[in-house]
Amino acid sequence: MSFSKKLCSMAGAAALSLFTALPAWAQDAAAAAPVPNKGDTAWMMVSTILVLAMILPGLALFYGGLVRTKNMLSVMTQIGAVACLAMLVWVTYGYSLAFGPDASEGLKPFVASLGKMFLAGITPDSTAATFTDGVVIPEYVFVSFQMTFAAITVALVLGSVVERIKFSAVMIFALVWLTIVYFPIAHMVWAAGGLFFEMGALDFAGGTVVHINAGVSALVACIILGKRMGFPKEPMAPHSLTLTAVGTGLLWVGWFGFNAGSALEANGSAALAMINTFVATASAALAWMVAERVAGHKASALGFCSGVIAGLVAVTPAAGNSGPFGAIVLGAVASVICFFAVTVLKPKLGYDDSLDAFGIHGIGGMIGAIGTGIVYSPSLGGPGGADYAIGSQLVTQILATVTTIVWASIGTTIAIFIAKAVTGLRVSPEVEQEGLDLGEHGERAYNY
Repeated sequence: MSFSKKLCSMAGAAALSLFTALPAWAQDAAAAAPVPNKGDTAWMMVSTILVLAMILPGLALFYGGLVRTKNMLSVMTQIGAVACLAMLVWVTYGYSLAFGPDASEGLKPFVASLGKMFLAGITPDSTAATFTDGVVIPEYVFVSFQMTFAAITVALVLGSVVERIKFSAVMIFALVWLTIVYFPIAHMVWAAGGLFFEMGALDFAGGTVVHINAGVSALVACIILGKRMGFPKEPMAPHSLTLTAVGTGLLWVGWFGFNAGSALEANGSAALAMINTFVATASAALAWMVAERVAGHKASALGFCSGVIAGLVAVTPAAGNSGPFGAIVLGAVASVICFFAVTVLKPKLGYDDSLDAFGIHGIGGMIGAIGTGIVYSPSLGGPGGADYAIGSQLVTQILATVTTIVWASIGTTIAIFIAKAVTGLRVSPEVEQEGLDLGEHGERAYNY
């Protein structure tokens, strides 16, 4: 055989050996770069849309029905506008501050860096980790899911200040508040390296990030803004409990995306969160109406709606961190305490939290966040391990709760005073008397 033929034969053998090795290389590459599961991805996309439905139309109708007729459209407009603002701020720099690359060592526990500002480096092929090793979802889906959380949280704050705050003030407040309050708290709780994350705080879907954050901020904002004209002497009854009931139903349905979606996968953890979102809420709705009867009142539609929201709030941090019967107890306890906060504490202290954002989201969030440390125990049906210690976890939950309260209080004070300096904050007495629908937006909700 000639030298050239030998060379060709050797080259062919080498090529064949390389070709036969390709499947092994492909397997190694696949193991190194997990591919998103289509089922998990589809579930997370649906969950994201469900959370959007909680805002528009859910929260808009829930809050809108609770105000007087002359302010219905202003409430819906404020909620829709701040949600849109939150979405744009989130993709500009909010996602990066909450979940971007690590900041410097001193800032790392409190906020991330701007390395993903304008979603830099994120493509359709980028992935985000879930809670299972080797399981990922597309990063754009994770960005979108977390974006809806930011949008609903700032919208919840507005429940305490409606019927008297300027639309321009709402927008300035939302921009500052998201930046200095929401994004850092989200990082602390849910991002690797975050203060509460590293402490081991349990917050499945946002007891601290969403509800304590929004509820405490709502209380601070309404105190600084001041009471509505005529409060508490003039009647300010909800103008449409029918719309509030529709909004309540939409919130409950959307909350399954909020809670079960926070598993980040279509798995058993999502299933646990789902059943807990059913039973804790059912328990809380009935508990509120029982509390009304014990207090000498009739069981009301407003009480039912309030109980539903109180149960949803309380179970949020515990959704995947409790057994179903622990969730039932947690929902009932939170509902009764929220009822007391709304009917006794608020009148005694005299603050004008228009739609009880603090009484339900703030108080219910605190009960849920702290109570999660109890119901997580396997002895109570929770998913904790055999060596789980309630005492030490309770300390962690309380520290996370207190820190959130302090952070939200200081940040909200800064945000509301910036809004006041720029816009004047409050509408004129004439506009407040006429109603914000006409005075701020030139429209009426009803033409009669």
